[in-house]
Amino acid sequence: MPLVLGKINRFFALLLAPAVGFLLAFSQANPVDQLPYHGLALAAEESHQQVALLTEQLDETKNQLRQTEALLAEIRDQASKEKEEFEKQNQSIQNLLAASKSQTQKSADVLDTILSNMLGNPIGQTFGKNATIKVYSLEEAGYRGYMAKVRLSNPNALRMVLANDSVKSRGETTSQAAKRTGAVLAINAGGFMRDKQGNLVPIGTTVVDGKIRTFSTNSNLSFVGFNKNGRLVGGKINSQEEITQKGILQGASFLPTLLQNGKRMPIPKEWANARQPRTLIGHFDNGDLLLIVIDGRRKGWSNGVTLEEAQRKLQEFHVVDAYNLDGGGSSAFYYKGKLLNRPSDGKERRVSSNLVIMP
Repeated sequence: MPLVLGKINRFFALLLAPAVGFLLAFSQANPVDQLPYHGLALAAEESHQQVALLTEQLDETKNQLRQTEALLAEIRDQASKEKEEFEKQNQSIQNLLAASKSQTQKSADVLDTILSNMLGNPIGQTFGKNATIKVYSLEEAGYRGYMAKVRLSNPNALRMVLANDSVKSRGETTSQAAKRTGAVLAINAGGFMRDKQGNLVPIGTTVVDGKIRTFSTNSNLSFVGFNKNGRLVGGKINSQEEITQKGILQGASFLPTLLQNGKRMPIPKEWANARQPRTLIGHFDNGDLLLIVIDGRRKGWSNGVTLEEAQRKLQEFHVVDAYNLDGGGSSAFYYKGKLLNRPSDGKERRVSSNLVIMP
């Protein structure tokens, strides 16, 4: 039995010999007191610090995300409120526009009623894409004439036309200017003089399609112009820059100014109480235009009208601003292919400028 045990011990000894030898060799090369415990501790400490830093950064990121989410929520809330406010404002604007349109229509209806009560029904009407025109016959004690109430739907439908499109020319009649341009309505416009060659030249300031064709600062003259919205803009013009600033596209000059803001303006002494053929222009408080031609110097037909009488009649028509254009033998009222009035010369006079309106 002891022999067997000895063999078994030797067997295990041989079996374990390589492992024991390896351990002995390893212990000689790496003594226990030289194992890298310190390095492992440092590495562990660094790892701990990195984990702590990452944790801190993660917490910061989470905090930023929460702030971002809160900001986004605030932006969404603000956007929602702004959208709601915009919709309210837009609805208010639409309501105002509707009310304004309704009020404008009511104003037009009232104005038409006033004019019809005073003048009777229109003798002619045009409902074009560019303008609505109603023409009335005027007949008062001592004078006769014609009046047009014009509502522009396209401001470009109204134009100041120089005779033959030239500053200097032999002139053309109002009917010729209307037919040449295809206008449905036309009246004579600014004053003019003759040069040494016999050409007609406009006086004062003349603007055609936004271009200043003549310019003057003559304080005695009134400028009668129309801006890009088709609104009447008149009075004194002191500089060419003023024309541009006011957006004036068409205009001519004569005198005097008759009404400003519904009030009568002084009539020059040399013009006072003189009964003559007249061409007048103005606008109502709703922006509609008023074009009037009064015949004169024709016994048994019409003696003409004084400017003082014209002022009173314009106020009766509820006109706000009004101006006197070139009159006398120049006064002409053209509508739908015909000259309606009876010029004092017995025929139309050639003039330097005309105001025309497209249908």
